[in-house]
Amino acid sequence: MVESSFQNLRQPGIAAIIKAREPERIAINQYGQHIEMMQRWVLCYTFYLQDTHFGRMSVRICPYFPFNIALWMNQHYWLARQMQQLGIAFRQCDNSFLDCAEPQRLQQLADSFGSEHIKATVEPWLARLLPFFSAAERADGYRHHLVMRQMEYCHNIIFHQKAALNKLFDRLLDHGRALGQPNKLAIIFGRSRFHVDARTGEIEEKVTRLRTPVLRATLGKNTIKQYVRAGGPLRTEAASFQLRELSLPKGIQNLPRVREVLGKCTERFESVQQDILETFVDRGQLQELLQATVSANGRRTPGLRPHDPRLLAVLQAMLCFMHLAGKGCFKTRVLLTDVQNALGNPTYKLSQLRYDLSKLRGKGLVLRLPGTQSYQLTAVGFKLGLLFLKLHQRFYAPLTAGIANPEAADNLMPQSRTAQLDRLYLAVNRALDKLSDHLGLAA
Repeated sequence: MVESSFQNLRQPGIAAIIKAREPERIAINQYGQHIEMMQRWVLCYTFYLQDTHFGRMSVRICPYFPFNIALWMNQHYWLARQMQQLGIAFRQCDNSFLDCAEPQRLQQLADSFGSEHIKATVEPWLARLLPFFSAAERADGYRHHLVMRQMEYCHNIIFHQKAALNKLFDRLLDHGRALGQPNKLAIIFGRSRFHVDARTGEIEEKVTRLRTPVLRATLGKNTIKQYVRAGGPLRTEAASFQLRELSLPKGIQNLPRVREVLGKCTERFESVQQDILETFVDRGQLQELLQATVSANGRRTPGLRPHDPRLLAVLQAMLCFMHLAGKGCFKTRVLLTDVQNALGNPTYKLSQLRYDLSKLRGKGLVLRLPGTQSYQLTAVGFKLGLLFLKLHQRFYAPLTAGIANPEAADNLMPQSRTAQLDRLYLAVNRALDKLSDHLGLAA
């Protein structure tokens, strides 16, 4: 396991100071009569820091009264420092931990994080960077009041196969549009009394400047983003820019409640996606059918090949109505003739049929009734058998023939005289031609 590079960081301190003109609310003396809080563009100072406990963080200070400050902190860096001090090996990628020697301890540390850790870090830096209050005033309780203006909470799901993650996220992008209705987003954000308004709820898909596709749902000033960082996990990130819309007070002491609400928002968002994708996400079942397997008693079952003529002929014979009617049972001798006819091969032997049936039994598509010589298709075997046959006979085979070796005479026949099925096949062929041209694959 590779430990985080935080181990090699330099001594804590100020890394850089940037001065820039930014909008801030400051106290303005109006004509020498009264003071108003107004927004003005003023010079602000941003300090980029290396902290002992929080690692990288930044503090922006406005030098005009009431000396507004803004801090950006990341709990992931705090967690990294904690594990480093405890000697726990881990591997970090941006705002996620890809590996950890003690994952339960990592979760305990994350749950223990509270406002006291933030105050213990922030107040010493403010006393150093903004020495407005004297030591006596600080002892009397005079200090800045810390509030939460932008809060983010994320779930990171680690995938061991990058290709599987990319396929999953492509499907999430396709299905993401269905989540964009304001009433659905209101449920995700836990707003039971939310008044539906098309202007306050939307979902969008965009590609960032780093070419990262992002699925982003917005409800008012609250968002949920989902994206895949290069070399990282699938991240689902809930953020609030106005906690009042979630009925949450913004004082830093309410951090546990904010974390709980944003965490539930993220979980509800992922639960909706799971309901959509749970059944039809590639989880390796097709690959298992294609590969050889070994049973508990050591019997080896060869993999199935969906395009194998013998397999297709056996499936076609088993799916005949006469073998499905009644109890849906059949014997190999009765099935043999139908398989020979489907193959167009009268030399196909009973021993070959028994071998082909054994492969289907090993994959759980066919079962042998106890105490008999009869076989029966399982429910999964029936559905997969129909799928393989339909795809081969009605899709792959005819389209392959039409693409690889088209009949020139078919082009001379008026379209009005061709069958509807042929017209649909031609439409698919023309669409593939257009796609090839667009991708630059045309000959």
